[in-house]
Amino acid sequence: MAVFISKDYKSMLKTDASLTAASLRPAVEQLFAISAKKIARLEKRWRPEAGAPVFTVNGEYTARGWTEWTQGFQFGSAILQFDATDERVFLELGRSATLTRMASHVSHIGVHDHGFNNISTYGNLLRLHLEKRLPDNGWERNFYELALKLSGAVQAARWTRLGPESGYIYSFNGPHSLFCDTIRSLRVLAVGHQLGHCLMGERDTKISLLTRLPPARRDHGSSQCLFWTGPGRV
Repeated sequence: MAVFISKDYKSMLKTDASLTAASLRPAVEQLFAISAKKIARLEKRWRPEAGAPVFTVNGEYTARGWTEWTQGFQFGSAILQFDATDERVFLELGRSATLTRMASHVSHIGVHDHGFNNISTYGNLLRLHLEKRLPDNGWERNFYELALKLSGAVQAARWTRLGPESGYIYSFNGPHSLFCDTIRSLRVLAVGHQLGHCLMGERDTKISLLTRLPPARRDHGSSQCLFWTGPGRV
């Protein structure tokens, strides 16, 4: 894929060093005031059985049954609304929807969209716990961590080997598929790795979510995660 940048890009980017966070506050507050209304309106009219709202038709969100990659944004937006405004109604909306509607995205073996869906929901809720914005009741934080670990492991299992130390994680519709936006959604792979999770393979081989050893150097009895000695797989 080629990326073309206009020769006139410098004229398109104009910086203003006089701007301050305080000067931007009115616009940011207006943004979240509008956002609150849109999130509440969508939640009121949306039918969960329709699937995820993907894009707009005549000004209203509509679903496309073959792709559910925006479900995490639907509920993650409510979580971020709480993050910005402390309005708990949006926290409860995002938290309850994550609990009741997002599990299928954690175990989804057919798409690369794990980061979009699960970082936006489980990931943001875990971050709020770590920032002490939510009371730490133990089980809830562990629930979000487990979801991210499993999501990262499923993403790692979508590995297509090209050679002894090379390959890629495919997008969807089979191991032949590679989209550049997969890179954006691989964040959940790194999060699962940071949380100390491993993908269990045949013969109980523990495989790191990021790297692994060449076959000749595997130790199936090792309790450590296994790594490539060459370039990483992300």
